[in-house]
Parts: sequence; C-alpha cells; structure tokens
Amino acid sequence: MSLAKGLEFRAVVVMACDEGILPLDERVADAADEAELDDIYETERRLLYVACTRAREHLLLTGVTPTSEYLADFIQ
Repeated sequence: MSLAKGLEFRAVVVMACDEGILPLDERVADAADEAELDDIYETERRLLYVACTRAREHLLLTGVTPTSEYLADFIQ
C-alpha cells in the first residue's frame, strides 16, 4: 500500500481487509510497548487510507468475517 502514495488509478482493489491481516497480528504481537503499538495501528490505518484514496472512480475493499476494524471508517 505504501507504494501507491502519490499515484492515482481509475480503479483500486484492496484485498484481504481481514481481522488479523490489517493490522497484521505478527506486527501487533512484536510491539515492544504501548507507544509502538499505537504507532503500528496508526501507520496501518494511514496506509489503508492512502491506498483507498488513490481510486479516481472505483474502489473495492474485500475481506472475510471478521473484517478489519478499519473498514468501519469507510462505511457510511
């Protein structure tokens, strides 16, 4: 997702927006302290936002239940 920064596409698909994938459980488990954990959550949330805002016309987010808590930011 970080490679999409500064680019724009007609359509964007962000797949595997599943709990445990976004944010990645392994990254969360490796956090040394609460500050690092907060940084991981915010970084992952920003990366998803960047990926989603690269779409000019169409955006598709996919995931299986339970989906990432971050998807709630996109549901209106």
